[in-house]
Amino acid sequence: MEQHRNYIAGEWVGSDEVVVNRNPSDLDDVVGEYCLADTVQTNQAIDAAAEAFPAWAASTPQFRFEVLDRIGGALLAARDHLGRTLAREQGKTLAAATFEVERAAYTFKFFAGETLRIPGERINSLRPGVEIEVTREPLGVVGLITPWNFPIGIPVWKLAPALAYGNCVVFKPPELVPGTSWEMAKIIHEAGLPAGVFNLVMGKGRVVGEALLASLQVNGISFTGSQGVGRRIAAQALATGKKVQLEMGGKNPLVVLDDADLDVAVEAAVDGAFFFTGQRCTASSRLIVTDGIHDRFVDALKTRMAQLRVGHALDPDTMIGPVVSEEQLQQDLSYIELGREEGAELTGGEQLQRETRGYFLAPALFTGTHNDMRINREEIFGPVASVIRVRDFDEALAVANATEFGLASSICTTSQKYASHFKRHSQAGLVMVNLPTAGFEYHVPFGGSKGSSYGPREQGRYAQEFYTTVKTAYGRPL
Repeated sequence: MEQHRNYIAGEWVGSDEVVVNRNPSDLDDVVGEYCLADTVQTNQAIDAAAEAFPAWAASTPQFRFEVLDRIGGALLAARDHLGRTLAREQGKTLAAATFEVERAAYTFKFFAGETLRIPGERINSLRPGVEIEVTREPLGVVGLITPWNFPIGIPVWKLAPALAYGNCVVFKPPELVPGTSWEMAKIIHEAGLPAGVFNLVMGKGRVVGEALLASLQVNGISFTGSQGVGRRIAAQALATGKKVQLEMGGKNPLVVLDDADLDVAVEAAVDGAFFFTGQRCTASSRLIVTDGIHDRFVDALKTRMAQLRVGHALDPDTMIGPVVSEEQLQQDLSYIELGREEGAELTGGEQLQRETRGYFLAPALFTGTHNDMRINREEIFGPVASVIRVRDFDEALAVANATEFGLASSICTTSQKYASHFKRHSQAGLVMVNLPTAGFEYHVPFGGSKGSSYGPREQGRYAQEFYTTVKTAYGRPL
């Protein structure tokens, strides 16, 4: 089988160690073998990025626009192939995988346009005869470390702005699902990006990630992953003066009030909690429901859950694909058992058998829970949700905010009063009304509060806050 190599300084570079990428829908289906970079190769990628940086930073906005726009167009043209690769290696449905590729393509195109709109200011000085200019300049060499749940969506929402603002990149994709990232690297190579501006190093976090953190040539780290790893990255980055941007998960509440449209609330819960196999940092894992609608909501939600089809990601009838790996499946099952031990009533949550060997899990719903249970405190990252019964809106808001996380929240209500109050007082960076907690758009900022995020926001024009530095220049007219 062909080994997929790392991409360093414009060249494809092999290694002695490889990882086998298997389809979680069919463990007999090998997506490919991918070379794992070591510390030496990672440092070579960092050196290449540092060498390429002066020329790329000085390149014209028009040149950067053309390259990023070509990459976006090529991703769109390859959407079917890339979507199938993504579905095979990660397990999300083919439709969802193809949509993720399309979003990634349009993200590149959005940031192609942003290359032409990098802002600056001319400000009057307090001193006569002095001029002041405030400009934005590239940060430098940026290390990107991304998770397995969105194999192209999350990398691109880091990579596209990094390149648009003139930075050079060393990108570490998840070891578990490197296939889509490798395909993207091939497209970037063919689009004519200068050698060294983008480098792909597939490898283990303790090898590639540690090398990125240790290098004095790396100016910033953008990371999406677990809270524990994110905090360690922040501490290590501080020691070498790196700028950091961290997205670290959530325990997101969906509040359902008595006056909610029941159908809207149920669909928001199903989408947010169970679609994408619940493997989203914005998933609705806590369903906070007021007394008057609680029983009707739970009954309707269980009915809707019974209609969900779990199966092979490439089957067009599948609504929920497999869990991504054996390790993640066991984590989900351990939390399901924990919920039962904590006294919650379980519906679903059993491991399923299908025609192919895979990590199939029925969506799990816990009822009769309270907010102090571990299943309501810790991020599970699977198709598992809990219902928490509350008296009224005030208690619902208090419970929703009673978490160390603060990424996303949502409320289902027909009351403008409650919707407005929730938007203002929900302690989350992303707030929805009559929508699932999950879902993002590339032209607006993404990020959370409290333990969910640290550093500048991602996406939209707010991405410039991380990927650029501000320079203030004073002078007398010449």
